[in-house]
Amino acid sequence: MTGTATTQTSTESDVQKGRRSRRLSRGLGLLLGIALAGGGAYAATNWVVGLNAGSSGEGQSATLANLSITAVASPAATNLLYPGGNGDVVVTVNNTNAYPVTITAVQLPTNTTYAAGYSNSALTSAQTGCSSAQSDVIWNYSSATTGSSHTLTTPLVVAANSSLVVTLTNDASMTTSAPAACAGTYFSMPSLTGVSATGGAGTATTSPATDSWTS
Repeated sequence: MTGTATTQTSTESDVQKGRRSRRLSRGLGLLLGIALAGGGAYAATNWVVGLNAGSSGEGQSATLANLSITAVASPAATNLLYPGGNGDVVVTVNNTNAYPVTITAVQLPTNTTYAAGYSNSALTSAQTGCSSAQSDVIWNYSSATTGSSHTLTTPLVVAANSSLVVTLTNDASMTTSAPAACAGTYFSMPSLTGVSATGGAGTATTSPATDSWTS
């Protein structure tokens, strides 16, 4: 009886070992299959895929908008006008483009196109006796030819969708014929006829800036 019992126990142990072995083999096989499948997803093959001629994509350019330049009272001019002298002009340059714009020159009206005088810096109250027909205030270096071009000392870069305040040093001029009524007056300078400007990359000029043309 003792021998029989011992034989049965030994047989059951072998069966359990066999089952464990088969389970282990299946588990290892599954893990190996996963590893092979994962490696196959990134492995190079001899099936080389090329690119059809004319394969491309679509891009789009930004729109193009002109600059606007307007008078501004701040910062106040440092160099003030007097008969036979030159003075500062303060402007704001507004760029509505989605990219920087670089200004290198301005084009001026004729030297017989005069500024209009105002009694206040907001340029809303006309100065009696100092109208655009009387002031004798012109852009400095303007000539008898309309549209004469004058290069800035330093190019101005106006950032995208931004404004730049600039003091144009001594770029207004008052002739010796200016009437006394133009003393203590603010001037709206004649409209510029154009600018030389390009759109594209550029490091924006810090506002407020100082610039000028000297000829």
